[in-house]
Amino acid sequence: MPAMDLQDLRKRIAESKLVVGFTGAGISTESGIPDYRGDGGIWTQYRVVTIQEFLASDEGRREYWKRKEALWDDAHGAEPNEGHMTFARLHERDNLLGLITQNIDGLHQKAGVPDSRMVELHGTGLRCTCLDCGFPSPTEDTMAEWKESGEPPECPECGGWMKPATISFGQSLNEVDLQKAADLCGKADVFIAVGSSLTVQPAASFPVLARRNGALLAIVNRNETALDDLADVLLQGEIGSILPSLI
Repeated sequence: MPAMDLQDLRKRIAESKLVVGFTGAGISTESGIPDYRGDGGIWTQYRVVTIQEFLASDEGRREYWKRKEALWDDAHGAEPNEGHMTFARLHERDNLLGLITQNIDGLHQKAGVPDSRMVELHGTGLRCTCLDCGFPSPTEDTMAEWKESGEPPECPECGGWMKPATISFGQSLNEVDLQKAADLCGKADVFIAVGSSLTVQPAASFPVLARRNGALLAIVNRNETALDDLADVLLQGEIGSILPSLI
């Protein structure tokens, strides 16, 4: 059961330079980006396309880009909310050691958290890369090409397939990013998990790892999570209202 109250947590955060954040889709729903699994989410509208299917056929690539177009239309132009801004303020105050996110929307960076503090476990939806030569392109440009032609975009350099720089089904998470996240969990003295059900592995193992390494674990979410019994502080409600109260 939680062993500390909000006032205790606020004091610990203020005194720390080793705060680590962990965020899931729930922090961005208040910016108008639907949770993938929730009502109206992408997974309720389009079938999953694996990386193997993307590589194997035009049909798979077209289905993939239809799904990405719907996601882009939801996320493009979204603005950070008070939840994102809280982590940016922690960075400005030199309390934030790092921020691990499952999200691909780039809203933490837009709020003011630098890339150097970020670990994007699932990549970023703001950039596309060629799967053959690695040529980069802003997703806005590649998406415009897809919308105009209806054909999966090809690399202007080598003719390979362009794809958003996100982790697709059938792809393993980046080992460098996993190690960075694990390193943060080993150094944190306060670990704040926000907007995640904490069920998807291996990401859900990071709050556990931080807690085992001695960090105070705070969980902020609208609903129950799989790790509530492990939390030192458990705060349920609207994330954009709760997080600013921590600082």
